[in-house]
Amino acid sequence: MRHIMIPTDKARLCADAIRFLAADAVEKANSGHPGLPMGAADCAFALWGNYLSFNPEDPSWPNRDRFVLSAGHGSMLLYSLLHLFGYDLPLEELKNFRQWGSKTPGHPEFGHTVGVEVTTGPLGQGFANGVGMALASKMAAERFNTAEFSPIDHTVYALVGDGDLQEGISYEAAALAGHLKLGNLVYIYDSNSITIEGKTSLAWSENVAGRFGACGWHVQEIDGHNYEQIIAAIEAAKADKDRPSIIIATTHIAFGSPKCQGSSGAHGSPLGADEIAATRANLGWPHGPFEIPQEVRDICQLRIDELKQKYSAWQRGFEVWHAANPEKSKMWDEMWHKHLPATLAEELLAAVAGKDGATRSLSGAVLQKAAALIPALVGGSADLSPSNNSDIKGAASVQAGNFGGRNLHFGVREHAMGAVVNGMALYGCFIPYGATFLVFSDYCRPSIRLSALMKLQSLFIFTHDSFFVGEDGPTHQPIEHVASLRLIPGLQVIRPADGTETAMAWQAALQYGGPTALILTRQKLPVIARAATFTPEDALKGGYVVSSPAGTPDVVIMASGSELHVAAEATVLLASQGINARVVSVPCLETFSAQPQEYRSQVLPAGIPRVAFEAGRGESWGRLIGCDGLFIGIEHFGASAPDKVLAEQFGFTTPQVAEKIAAFLKK
Repeated sequence: MRHIMIPTDKARLCADAIRFLAADAVEKANSGHPGLPMGAADCAFALWGNYLSFNPEDPSWPNRDRFVLSAGHGSMLLYSLLHLFGYDLPLEELKNFRQWGSKTPGHPEFGHTVGVEVTTGPLGQGFANGVGMALASKMAAERFNTAEFSPIDHTVYALVGDGDLQEGISYEAAALAGHLKLGNLVYIYDSNSITIEGKTSLAWSENVAGRFGACGWHVQEIDGHNYEQIIAAIEAAKADKDRPSIIIATTHIAFGSPKCQGSSGAHGSPLGADEIAATRANLGWPHGPFEIPQEVRDICQLRIDELKQKYSAWQRGFEVWHAANPEKSKMWDEMWHKHLPATLAEELLAAVAGKDGATRSLSGAVLQKAAALIPALVGGSADLSPSNNSDIKGAASVQAGNFGGRNLHFGVREHAMGAVVNGMALYGCFIPYGATFLVFSDYCRPSIRLSALMKLQSLFIFTHDSFFVGEDGPTHQPIEHVASLRLIPGLQVIRPADGTETAMAWQAALQYGGPTALILTRQKLPVIARAATFTPEDALKGGYVVSSPAGTPDVVIMASGSELHVAAEATVLLASQGINARVVSVPCLETFSAQPQEYRSQVLPAGIPRVAFEAGRGESWGRLIGCDGLFIGIEHFGASAPDKVLAEQFGFTTPQVAEKIAAFLKK
């Protein structure tokens, strides 16, 4: 059935309901941001009431339209919409806005509130996440759509604000979206010209329309309170299949408030009971706090019923498509369910069996095998794929008009890369990865943090992992970065020492229900000689015994990555001095620390002096070595010189390490 556009007067009634739900919730909480929901309500309802496709009873339906509230401080706008359009978000939850245990936290949280597509708050992130969703949608459509039926034909929408567009990540993501001609992307820019400090003109005089036009976007400018203009702009945006669209909607923050409309004070503070009463009178709203007219509920229910018919038609079409396309159907099931072969670990290990080399190169070899086995695996680099070894060989590059490829090119845009990868992970269907040098992880750290907060299976490949980068000097030599990444809760940080550990690092990343950072070397490393009792699954425990003397050791030496083989070599020199050392590899401190106490005690016996050895800062090792342990690392920036010279100068050669350990034990 064809949708009949909601009349202007009915749309205004519903928009006003959203305004007062937001104002009342903020007032009751005595905390929040009423201004944006009140100003953006007309645009938001026009979109949800007439265009957005969804089924509140199946919020994870693959072909739903995605709606991203990038300006996450206006969360009551989204919560009001979810409540009115039938999602499991009762009115009582709106009344408990920002309270302990409620489903309506201060900023929208993915996985916490039904219907929330992404955790937003840090401005600009949602903008870039939407680009990732639209890219994933294009790639999925290329894989699954047929002439008879299109399982994927939806649109990604977002509401963005002034703050989103001032953050640099939005420009990075916009440029990429324009280059890729993501015509399935429609953004509404709530242009109210207000920030916390006052008018945006205090620090911003940019030609936003010119910027997006230069990036290849379809740009429209409208009155964001004129329903007919909003509808016409969305129609025009959806009709342009070759360009992403931005609708610059000029609005008034806290629309309808006699004293607060257009004021920065309405951005992040309650209006106050008297001003809400005055706003009710000004807008002709006779209803009390949290009172929703039955006519509003009826209008929204009619739209829900209409959308359920569309959903049912899709389900019928999908069943026919699934039966008629067995190969595509098999791929659909594997990709959407992130299927991993039972023999994955065995196959990944075989890809690097007996090989030495830089772990970045070994990772590249493992990636080829993983990609051959897992069609959902896609990704790319921030212009460093030859150095990161992150290309899937034999696969095409993803470009406008060719979304069937698997190799992504993010350009020199690490910040956007992280958020786009997160958007693809949020979308589903794909297991995405992004790659760059470890020292540039700072540029994508906000996205990494959010991937951990949302428990996304985003993979981050970081190569050139220490001062052993060498001649490029301190600007390119990470010192604090591994320790810094380990501080992010839920991020699995793995620094493998050779091919076996690299293969198992990929295995861990592919089976982990959250993000992983793979920390890989530029320099070549030897194959590690391990105890006869070792099995590759030991590496999945985050830490294990590499070698140990008969009887009780005099010292336990823990190491990760490129320092493991040096630690093993140092035991020979120590043995000549009568010191018997156990070597423990700890590729992932987080995983090892999560093991049962019994296992950790077997690996690290109580009462034995402990040493940790890693080419970086040592704070993260403190919980393993204790107050009396020794850390051998680097607490200063690097220098420009060949890696072997730096090892000598910084005390990382085998004799120097053995000497430090011996001196430590004599104290």
